[in-house]
Amino acid sequence: MDLQLTNVAGEEDRLLGDSDDGDSDNLRRIQVGVSGMTCAACSNSVESALRSLDGVVTASVALLQNKADISFNSSLLQDEDIINAIEDAGFEAEILPDQIAMKSNPRRTLIGQFTIGGMTCAACVNSVEGILRNLPGVKKAVVALATSLGEVEYDPSFISKEDIVTAIEDAGFEASFVQSNEQDKLLLGISGIASETDVQLLNDILCNLKGVRQFSIDQTTQDLEIHFNPELLGARILVDAIESDSSGKFKLFVKNPYARMSSKDLEESANVFRLFTVSFILSVPLLFMRIVCPRIPLLYSLLLWRFGPFQLGDWLKLVLVSVVQFIIGKRFYVAAGRALRNGSTNMDVLIALGTFASYFYSIYALLYGAITGFWSPRYFETSAMLITFVLLGKYLESLAKGKTSDAIRKLVELTPATATLLIKDTGGKVVGEREIDALLIEPGDLLKVLPGTKVPADGSVVWGSSYVNESMVTGESAPVLKEINSPVIGAQMSKAPIQKFADFIASIFVPSVITLALLTLLGWYVAGVLGAYPKEWLPENGNYFVFSLMFAISVVVIACPCALGLATPTAIMVATGVGAKNGVLIKGGDALERAQKIKYVVFDKTGTLTQGKATATTAKVFSGMDRGDFLTLVASAESSSEHPLGKAILDYARHFHFFDDLSDTKNGHSNNKSFDWLLEVTDFSALPGHGVQCFIDGKKILVGNRKLMAENGITVEEHVEKFVVDLEESAETGILVAYDDDLIGVMGIADPLKREAAVVIEGLKKMGVVPVMVTGDNWRTAQAVAKEVGITDVKAEVMPAGKADTVRSLQKGGSLVAMVGDGINDSPALAAADVGMAIGTGTDIAIEAADYVLMRSSLEDVITAIDLSRKTLQRIRVNYVFAMAYNVVAIPVAAGLLFPSLKIRLPPWVAGACMALSSVSVVCSSLLLRRYRKPRLTTLLEITVED
Repeated sequence: MDLQLTNVAGEEDRLLGDSDDGDSDNLRRIQVGVSGMTCAACSNSVESALRSLDGVVTASVALLQNKADISFNSSLLQDEDIINAIEDAGFEAEILPDQIAMKSNPRRTLIGQFTIGGMTCAACVNSVEGILRNLPGVKKAVVALATSLGEVEYDPSFISKEDIVTAIEDAGFEASFVQSNEQDKLLLGISGIASETDVQLLNDILCNLKGVRQFSIDQTTQDLEIHFNPELLGARILVDAIESDSSGKFKLFVKNPYARMSSKDLEESANVFRLFTVSFILSVPLLFMRIVCPRIPLLYSLLLWRFGPFQLGDWLKLVLVSVVQFIIGKRFYVAAGRALRNGSTNMDVLIALGTFASYFYSIYALLYGAITGFWSPRYFETSAMLITFVLLGKYLESLAKGKTSDAIRKLVELTPATATLLIKDTGGKVVGEREIDALLIEPGDLLKVLPGTKVPADGSVVWGSSYVNESMVTGESAPVLKEINSPVIGAQMSKAPIQKFADFIASIFVPSVITLALLTLLGWYVAGVLGAYPKEWLPENGNYFVFSLMFAISVVVIACPCALGLATPTAIMVATGVGAKNGVLIKGGDALERAQKIKYVVFDKTGTLTQGKATATTAKVFSGMDRGDFLTLVASAESSSEHPLGKAILDYARHFHFFDDLSDTKNGHSNNKSFDWLLEVTDFSALPGHGVQCFIDGKKILVGNRKLMAENGITVEEHVEKFVVDLEESAETGILVAYDDDLIGVMGIADPLKREAAVVIEGLKKMGVVPVMVTGDNWRTAQAVAKEVGITDVKAEVMPAGKADTVRSLQKGGSLVAMVGDGINDSPALAAADVGMAIGTGTDIAIEAADYVLMRSSLEDVITAIDLSRKTLQRIRVNYVFAMAYNVVAIPVAAGLLFPSLKIRLPPWVAGACMALSSVSVVCSSLLLRRYRKPRLTTLLEITVED
């Protein structure tokens, strides 16, 4: 029987938590219609006029919609002042009527996600976060270097997402909006574009659609990105309108906004590899000329050949290095410039300083030699090799970064793909149906849900009745009857704390290194001038300044904090990818770090410890009837039922008769066996809440509960009642069967435990973790299940809010608590727990509330999640040893500490190689996590806890 449902709008998700509104009572936002704009120059003129007003906080102009969006301080400006400013610029303006009431509207915040390009280290992250948090209307901002993603909580009445993107770009980074919890943007795949004429047709259609704010078409990827006013347009109306107005020429489908992020990661990796390859090819001749050529007289004499004011070798070096320095290495200078503009320092500043000093000193030495004839040493190869090695480190970093793109996509693709929409005419009569993308479901839609399929959205039944398995919602394994008006339910931004420590170190590291480099320069120079070391130490034709400068450059270059910044994010990203490969999706670095310290794991029962599906386990005959005949009778009676318990009985009987492989069933029916062994049934009727009744061979058969027997005058004798009670005490349901007014037998129906449940519980105990079971079931059933799996701490008959209270009570002693669940009734506890783990087959709400998603619905993955967390934190600590110990040893060597006694020094280009090697060593260390193998059930019991 069909179920028809209306979608119910849910509450907006809060991703960053609540925060105060702040002192912004005087801020106001209005939208103004602007006439007379014809090009981008016009919109820029209007923006400039508005931003020049004292009191305007933000102003953005949309040329396509002839509209300006302005936030301003109402104590300094009036609406008329804004209108006058636009008109003084030569355009006509009027305040849009539907915006006048915005001042009285209750304020709310949105959560927006933005991609941020150009970040290279923790200092960049701190810089971007500082810029975002200082924007008016922004409540909170979190930026993740590992995913190049920023999440911003902002008040849309004061600042728009376009303003946020502009602020990031003004700081010198790349930025683009991904999505928010306000449905005002669609990323669509589009087919049917074959020429410029088609592009123009699509442009015309979109320009004429009321409510479209802006759009962009990527002909290469066939992507269409549309921003629209959700008060005027719905997502499905928009898609339908485009397809209709093109007379079916264009076909559109919703694309996940994170798909583009993944492709950008691959693009970036390929781009860095190209840069590294070109830089390497140009740098090899430089090393060849410096190291090999002096040993080959013919080549060396050729390089010494005078060509104009310089030697041929100098010309070659100058050309090669200039290409590497200013074309391939441009990205480092741009990044260093924006960091300094924002008052911060990062690894790009150190790279820029080192390459700038070596390159321009070499230029100076070259010119000085041409003028005076006194040729000092040149160090062109230092700049080129440094950039080459840094690019190698960046490429390896981008490879590690790309390992989790699939995991990110999987996290946001856990919703049903499609839904069946019922189409109504103007009179409200259903006249047809169509399959739509589940992402296009809107409040008020009428949907059809067939038995056995997943409910695609929260709603209520408006027609029909059937049983729906809501164990994921109610915590009970028994299916729930749904009739008219019944409700039905369908529905890496955080930083690890250890990474925040690294961010702090990186923020003070660069200034410290620059200071140390200056002290090195002054120390060696002053010591040389004072005669503290012999002139024989100086390079040929060199002087004290050049000698000292090389030590200082080596210090700057070798001390780049790349390795320190990579230690945590690379390990977390690799671990996330490894987790996804093993069926565990991890939503954040902080959750990954917390999981290693878990003391208690709280398990829901139904669908978590148990399989969450009814299975017939027992058939007891209390008459002289043959067991096979009894099963044939019961199965025949249930063959017309849609109830899951009836399907379980039918499967049991078929297996008894034919020994079928139950994996070859679909919706309870065998694919390869006929059902001609079933008896003919007449006058079948389902009795909701009681069971079924029908007639076989003219005799009435009843299959159901005690109530059904009592209503039909069937006596349940004491020994039968005892058998049913024993079943219930074993966590099974007893189904009574009567034939021709006599009770002839009982079927036992159970929700079996997952095969691995007991072993996993014992394994957790071996790991030093205390398992706890909490359920809404009765005490008798709960105790039976807990005893079977080996859990001693049991909380039964607990309401959903009570599960969260249980979690909080365990947290009181400072212990970290994990919650494992699958239903909406578990979501409060999942959110309250330090680490929430949602079963992948559970509700979307439970999945959203959790920190981990166990995609395979196997309890083994609870062990995997904790074990992977412990291994990852061990790897991060090893990475920090690599990064910090490296600097502790390398900086003194680079500064020349060993030169007086052992004559050991690091030329700048060698220092660059060492610096890149430190990053490579950290990345390779993190990549070792890819060899992780999850603990097997056969070895779980061998786990021991170190004291």
